[in-house]
Amino acid sequence: MIRLADKWRDYAVLATGDGYKLERWGEVTLLRPDPQVIWGAQGDLFGDPRVDAVYRRSEKGGGVWEYRRKIPESWTVSYGELRFCVKPMGFKHTGLFPEQAVNWERTAALVTRAKAAGRNVKILNLFAYTGGASVALAKAGAEVTHVDAAKGMVERAGENARLSGLTGGIRYIVDDCMKFVQREIRRGNRYDGIVMDPPSYGRGPGGEMWKIETGLYPFVKLCSELLSEDPLFFLINSYTTGLQPAVLSNLLSLCLAGRKGGIDAYEVGLPTEEGIVLPCGAGGIYTHENDE
Repeated sequence: MIRLADKWRDYAVLATGDGYKLERWGEVTLLRPDPQVIWGAQGDLFGDPRVDAVYRRSEKGGGVWEYRRKIPESWTVSYGELRFCVKPMGFKHTGLFPEQAVNWERTAALVTRAKAAGRNVKILNLFAYTGGASVALAKAGAEVTHVDAAKGMVERAGENARLSGLTGGIRYIVDDCMKFVQREIRRGNRYDGIVMDPPSYGRGPGGEMWKIETGLYPFVKLCSELLSEDPLFFLINSYTTGLQPAVLSNLLSLCLAGRKGGIDAYEVGLPTEEGIVLPCGAGGIYTHENDE
């Protein structure tokens, strides 16, 4: 199954091909590499007159932005009541993954339902980046703890929260996610929902090597100790090429064995104006009760 983030108005995938995707971010059109796009382009993407900026990869690694016309250093896009800062950054990023709107909506709905029943909801967002999920869940009424090791990204998350009209509801932590989880377990803290977006590779502050293939299972197992007795959800996002939805389903099944509830695993994608779907990774979610 593939779940589509198809409710955007300020974002669209205009065309794809030859390893690139042409995207509209509000009034700005960017051409960026995408490893999933292994098919040929139906037209000349680099010659498209709509392109404002192109991210060109370097043979030595990384790359640079090439600007065709002057654009703002940063600008905002909206998704319903949520507002996010978009800014071309190194390694082709813009500070937002629009396909995650699928998961924002699903998890926020669970929070909204719990709040309507009079429940206080605590959520932990790990590898939380610029806070798309944090903002969506706080808007729904949750108390969110946002954890990321990159100070700059945590600051961007705070900016996104302010743009979305939030003056509270999110606690920002700049820390290594593994060490933070270990401390939270020792403190006896518990959460009603966990979101994680682990990288494929990385290094901890002490030089510890992270590889998702060997690190994810023990980390998910550890995080399961932070769930409350009656949790709403546990969501894992993955952009790692080759990591199938069934892998995430198996991880959640094994790590949450014995808990009442169900597990759903799926691809995440974006519709394109060409009439095809751009695959954007996988998601796996445990929910205490059927949410669909």
